[in-house]
Amino acid sequence: MKIFTIDKTNIDSEHICCAIGNDKINQNRARTKKEWLKDRFDEGLIFKRLDQRGKIFIEYLPIEKVWKPIVGKNYFFINCLWVSGQFKGQGWSKQLLDECIYDAKSAKKDGIAVVSSNKVKPFLTDKNFYLKHGFNLVDTASPYFELLALKLNENSENPQFTDLAKKGECTNKTGFTFYFSNQCPFMEEYVYLLSEVLTTRNIAFKINKIANYTEAQSQGSPFGTLGIYYKGKFVTHELMPEKKFTKFIDDLINNTL
Repeated sequence: MKIFTIDKTNIDSEHICCAIGNDKINQNRARTKKEWLKDRFDEGLIFKRLDQRGKIFIEYLPIEKVWKPIVGKNYFFINCLWVSGQFKGQGWSKQLLDECIYDAKSAKKDGIAVVSSNKVKPFLTDKNFYLKHGFNLVDTASPYFELLALKLNENSENPQFTDLAKKGECTNKTGFTFYFSNQCPFMEEYVYLLSEVLTTRNIAFKINKIANYTEAQSQGSPFGTLGIYYKGKFVTHELMPEKKFTKFIDDLINNTL
């Protein structure tokens, strides 16, 4: 088994890990992700995975082009590092991280950054993994996000969340607001499913699909691929099934969260 790179030359013939089912739904999910990736390769994005069928990959890009409200210079930023199923506990997470570190040093980057959380959260790699391998906390954003960095040049400036991200706010103060991108193949589908729950409850909402990194850096959530806000305040980055989301909004509106 070995790790290899997916790029413009092979993306049409290779699976991209997130959505690997052969049914039409997963084929469509994979298509949206691949289209997003194709546009990002020219911006310096690197996608590597194990040469096995499974969810085991890493995705990173120059921090100047990151799809999150983060400012920084001459760093790589890890969008996602995911090892699941039968491949867990075999050291593949470290090997994928080592690939990123090697590429960062080869490109003379000053460091590598990643978003995690102060407690274990769905869809975010446990910060203890990164801390174990030399990353340090450099910034925080409300309500639970943490920006971690591995410095390769000790004289470099730390990357930071934007002021809006630190406050955990968005500009729309009415009802619910969704910010999402096709960086994740599941987001568009689930955002519209969740919006249907709000429609049936006659709750106002606004959907913002992020079109480029400039929008993401000025408007997006610290998670990047999804941010859900209520009356202008960030409430979650988590994808939920409809039943769970219904309870979530009930608790939120009743102020029991």
